[in-house]
Amino acid sequence: MAESRPYFDDEYGGRYILVEPGSFVMGDVNGTRSEQPPHTVEIVEPFFCGERPVTQAHWQAIMQDNPSRFTDGWAAGLRPVEQVSWDDSIEFISRLNSSDHESERLGFRGVWRLPTEAEWEYVARAGTNSRWSFGDRDGDLNEYGWHAGNSGASTREVGQKKANPWGFLDLHGQVSEWCQDCFSSDYSKHDQSSSAHTSDSERRIHRGGSWFTESDSTRCSARGSSYHYNKSDGIGLRLVWQPL
Repeated sequence: MAESRPYFDDEYGGRYILVEPGSFVMGDVNGTRSEQPPHTVEIVEPFFCGERPVTQAHWQAIMQDNPSRFTDGWAAGLRPVEQVSWDDSIEFISRLNSSDHESERLGFRGVWRLPTEAEWEYVARAGTNSRWSFGDRDGDLNEYGWHAGNSGASTREVGQKKANPWGFLDLHGQVSEWCQDCFSSDYSKHDQSSSAHTSDSERRIHRGGSWFTESDSTRCSARGSSYHYNKSDGIGLRLVWQPL
């Protein structure tokens, strides 16, 4: 059962759950080279993270269009938005902040942004140190996410699978999610900070695997990357709200 944590809801059907400061080991000694070396990361500031990925309906309301491939059916608006580049995601967030800059959440003002890669893995792990938030074997993956083995070759409406221990949904599969960070081939130049990794790379990190990836790509530590201008029907985004 997921922990009870403070949260707020927005006018687009989204819920944002408090993520408290803490530390965790990022990466996997048994993972791919890009997931090594495992290193301790400190999350020093609280933030609120989206319970689920941004939906097509939310994107449509802010951007006045829907670029997604999977738009069939009466509930398509509840599927995650996809076919959005990192650049598109930054524009979406810019418009969201412009329309929302006077709003208060739980008595605070704040700003919307993408999670850093470290924040994303911290949320996905939800206090666990296993390969997935539910354990080290993928036998239970069907209960927690949409992937190549059960998706039916498309995205699905968000929120249909079990939550992780902190209450977050759709982190294993469904759509991979853009992060702030520039691509790095491994963690050898990363430090203990949860800040976004910057470099001159044109590639940006996305996390979580998708509806068309095998189970290994949906692990908490699995990393993906793509050029900041590329779009895919397997990549979307999840929002963070940072109190000021």
